[in-house]
Amino acid sequence: MRIWLVAFCIGLVNVTGFLAGAAPADQANGQVLLREVADFNGDQRTLRIYLPPGYDDSQQRYPVLYMHDAQNLFDESTAYAGEWQVDESLDKLASQGLKLIVVGIDHGEQQRLLELSPWTNARFGQASGEDYADFIVNSVKPWVDAEFRTLAGREHTGVMGSSMGGLMSHYLLLNYPQTFSKAGIFSPSYWYSDDVKAFTLSHLPKQDSRLFMLVGGMEGDTMQGDMLAMYQQLLAYGQSPLQIRAVVQADAQHNEAFWRGYFPQAVRWLFLSDTL
Repeated sequence: MRIWLVAFCIGLVNVTGFLAGAAPADQANGQVLLREVADFNGDQRTLRIYLPPGYDDSQQRYPVLYMHDAQNLFDESTAYAGEWQVDESLDKLASQGLKLIVVGIDHGEQQRLLELSPWTNARFGQASGEDYADFIVNSVKPWVDAEFRTLAGREHTGVMGSSMGGLMSHYLLLNYPQTFSKAGIFSPSYWYSDDVKAFTLSHLPKQDSRLFMLVGGMEGDTMQGDMLAMYQQLLAYGQSPLQIRAVVQADAQHNEAFWRGYFPQAVRWLFLSDTL
């Protein structure tokens, strides 16, 4: 885990930050920047942005992966139950020829469940996921594309998350096809609302989209069945099996160690092939 803290202020998303002394980036390793932004509630939200090795010394533009629950991606000290080691994994992938930018959005602490679903669950309260999704698409992404050397087109832009973040990634891919063409949907919380089924039928992925779906066999009573049912639903309504990779690991539980292990495979599959 390597984190650089950078200060700046621009008007687009009311960004503020601070600068800590940091050594120059190792050319073999990427760097992780922390930026504070004003979110859709007017509160401060941290973005954790991974830039690949050699970013500062080139003019290359890079694909971008947007990820949820950023506290769990890069840093053991901020993670709930272990980090994904996204930076370490991407440094290795960079040495193999795959370089990309990751924009991690911190979850909203007590508001996490409500933010990561566009559909209300009566048990948990009124959903704010539509606002969160709009924040990513219409505030965060335009700023990222202006601030960093990105490949901004949908064909180079993906989203990924686990659990409720998997549910939100599903929604973002289908509801914003002009923005995203790739989604890593890890242990998706399809149980949260049955509305996801009808929504999916009315918002089928574009035929050039790519979905990496993952679930563990020991995640609970319904997780595996729910994900496989969604996979079969997508195929039944015309999605190509070449477009969707569905992986079940029978002995896996619902945790960061499981998702960390599949992160490199998912990224390679989502971003390395330009054609299906």
